[in-house]
Amino acid sequence: MGALLLITAKDLRLRVRDRSVFLLAIVVPFGLAAIFSLVFNGVDDQARPTFAVADEDRGQIAATFTGQVLGPLERQGVIALRTAGGEREAAAMVGRGDADAAYVVPAGFTRAVLGGHAAELRVIGNVDAPIGSFVARSVAEAFVADVRYVRVALATKGGGTPEEALRVPAPVGIEDFAAERRQLSLAEGFAAGMAVFFLFFTVQFGFSSILDERRDGTLARLLAAPVPRATIVFGKLLGGVVVGVVSMTVLMVAADLLLGAEWGNPLGVGVLLVAGVLAATGVMALVATVATTAEQAGNVQAVVAVLLGVLGGVFIPIQQIGGVFAVLSLVTPHRWFMQGLADLHGDAAPVLAVVPTLALLGFAAVTTGVALLRAGRMLRP
Repeated sequence: MGALLLITAKDLRLRVRDRSVFLLAIVVPFGLAAIFSLVFNGVDDQARPTFAVADEDRGQIAATFTGQVLGPLERQGVIALRTAGGEREAAAMVGRGDADAAYVVPAGFTRAVLGGHAAELRVIGNVDAPIGSFVARSVAEAFVADVRYVRVALATKGGGTPEEALRVPAPVGIEDFAAERRQLSLAEGFAAGMAVFFLFFTVQFGFSSILDERRDGTLARLLAAPVPRATIVFGKLLGGVVVGVVSMTVLMVAADLLLGAEWGNPLGVGVLLVAGVLAATGVMALVATVATTAEQAGNVQAVVAVLLGVLGGVFIPIQQIGGVFAVLSLVTPHRWFMQGLADLHGDAAPVLAVVPTLALLGFAAVTTGVALLRAGRMLRP
């Protein structure tokens, strides 16, 4: 154990002296994540339409629409509401682009509904905001359908008061369940993507440093020492793991503090992080075993890291495209790491992302095992 720690500590000292490891492991990935987050800042909020509401009726049915239909949607963050003094002001807000659409509840709306007369709920849409206008119309149509049901229910009773109208149950009950598939915000997605992408460049120096030792002539002296060859190999692997864990931890904490990222339960994130580092270390170690020189290993590892990053959805969400690319993304640790963070995201998230963590550990076990079987050819001075 002492020899193992000495080999690991020696490699870590070399990496600390080489300032480029800080640039590659921390500065560049965090900088890119911050830049992307600033560029796309507000995109998530832009998906929430803004509706103006002009209540000229002030009756109970109008209050039901604004308070019990639109109100919950605003509290859930689905829409944003702005109050207008009348139809003219509401139309002006839509025309200026201050609202995607406007609702106008004309005077006499409640009286007409309860009296069985023709009633009109007006929706003014912004021609430059077709999605927001469609959402506004859909909400209005759903409310009108409920009003029609209330009318039928009251008619079967021979009429009714406004209080009775409010007590009429909805024809169809809707129960809200939390979605099983969760999603990271843009800032979180960019931060996690850049972290796991550059993780593969960070850990590549661990195992492949055997080739550096052979090039510099120090491998022969290391092999001549009373140290088992397995200790040398595991010492190199451990050095890469330590650097990877420190790098990922710093990046995740920095994204939390500076970019407002929310990663979920710390225990689950920590376990997923370690599993991701082990998987990246195993993949890069396996790639290093096919090279004969340190330069060749670095080139091949860079190609593999970029290819896996692109295929794993670090830059574009390939898994959402579907088809063969979505299937191929499952053979990359990047996809499982990002999926694990998404599974841990949200109020009802589990403590551990079990499936993604097990997938990453499977990557680590297979690739590291094959790399250890091939390590003998690298330990020739």
